[in-house]
Amino acid sequence: MLSTCIMLLVTACKGKKQAPVMLQNIQVSDSLNKIIAQRDNEINDMMATLNQIEDGFEVINVAEDRVNVTQTGEGDATDKAKEIAKNIKIITDKMQENRALISKLQKQLRQSSFKSQEFKRTIEGLMRRMSEKDQQLQELRAELDAKDIHISELDETIDNLNNNITDLQNESEQKTQTINSQDMQLNTAWYVFGTKSELKEQNILVGGKVLQASFNHNYFMKIDIRVEKDIKLYSKYAKILTTHPASSYTLQRDNFNQYVLHITNPQLFWSTSKYLVILVK
Repeated sequence: MLSTCIMLLVTACKGKKQAPVMLQNIQVSDSLNKIIAQRDNEINDMMATLNQIEDGFEVINVAEDRVNVTQTGEGDATDKAKEIAKNIKIITDKMQENRALISKLQKQLRQSSFKSQEFKRTIEGLMRRMSEKDQQLQELRAELDAKDIHISELDETIDNLNNNITDLQNESEQKTQTINSQDMQLNTAWYVFGTKSELKEQNILVGGKVLQASFNHNYFMKIDIRVEKDIKLYSKYAKILTTHPASSYTLQRDNFNQYVLHITNPQLFWSTSKYLVILVK
């Protein structure tokens, strides 16, 4: 009887211990299911946009074939011009729609948690196809001009196309400059080394605390953390005052027995602070 009671108590205790674990597992499972569902929705939305773009290209190809057949076939010049103009409008409308959809697809990918290099390459391929269609339109105008077939809609489209290309080039250059500037900021850090009195004079070290007061920023040296990984300290004594992961650097002595800070993992080293302060004597 006593042994039976003991077994029941042990089982009850185990049940109490397992309950929180089971609840935690359920919560984790729910979170994962939500993440998976969100990702599936994002992928489905992007695939729907991609299908719309492909449908647009199909419409463009069919309209182009009609233009080629009409301009090479026989018939009244006025009727041919009208038929060509109608198909040119279909082409230009779909190209404009496709441009908007490609921009939408790019935005969807940027905002999505689904980061696929293959999808990025797909978008780049779509943009190349649009460029090819733009080039074909310009070649088409040259062919029609040679046959004295002038389509005002086509002339307007080409003019708009040239303006769009200029705008896109300017926008691309601005984006490149912005990205380069942001990249430089992300990979820029500042360091200083000096004696206790030198650091105090610049308010870098105040009351035993580092970088707590309004210190002299100009006293620091700026570096690109991707390039500069060794900092010569020209001292036989060195103590790092700012916080940086110990596994991300080593302090080594050179041939003159003076310390050199060697940063072995720049991203980790600068993750806690973009300012480095070293006390030397």
